[in-house]
Amino acid sequence: MNRREALNMVALLMGGTVVGGTAFLEGCKMADKKSAAALPLTKDQIAFLDEVAETIIPTTSTPGAKAAKVGEFMNTMVTDCYEEKDQKAVLEGLGKIDEASQAAYKKGFMAISADQRKELLSKIDKEATAYAKSKKPEDGSHYFSLMKQLTLLGYFSSEVGATQALRYDPIPGKYQGCIDYKKGDKAWAL
Repeated sequence: MNRREALNMVALLMGGTVVGGTAFLEGCKMADKKSAAALPLTKDQIAFLDEVAETIIPTTSTPGAKAAKVGEFMNTMVTDCYEEKDQKAVLEGLGKIDEASQAAYKKGFMAISADQRKELLSKIDKEATAYAKSKKPEDGSHYFSLMKQLTLLGYFSSEVGATQALRYDPIPGKYQGCIDYKKGDKAWAL
């Protein structure tokens, strides 16, 4: 008995048929996907992303994005999950942020102060918002929008973000649909 016959028998036993059984088996193979960008990123590029993320979510009474190693998370997500055009956008965005820093402060992004970083990224965020409003469906995403989304996802899905920035209950009890909210309460981690 070959795999195709076995799949058909299992499908019949389960009450249905497998449409495209060979496609099902083909789906188990790793795609030979080559990224156009020079990925994975270097340690310096990951450190750069950590600083961008730390500017977006700085250390306050809770650890910031750098403590959650968001740069490494971004590298993994961009390398493994993003389409080629978004990979290129993020990779080119690293250079664009550094160029904008050079133009505004005559120093690279890594050499400017935290306040200057915040000012620079706020300006780039406004550009990204304007770009999102005017872009066509076939246009790619703005590099800073991708970085910002990855920063938020990486931080709040990390142990640091979920347990220290959000309220976390490792052993949740019964469902309570109506809980009073007090101004200033942290959101709940999922």
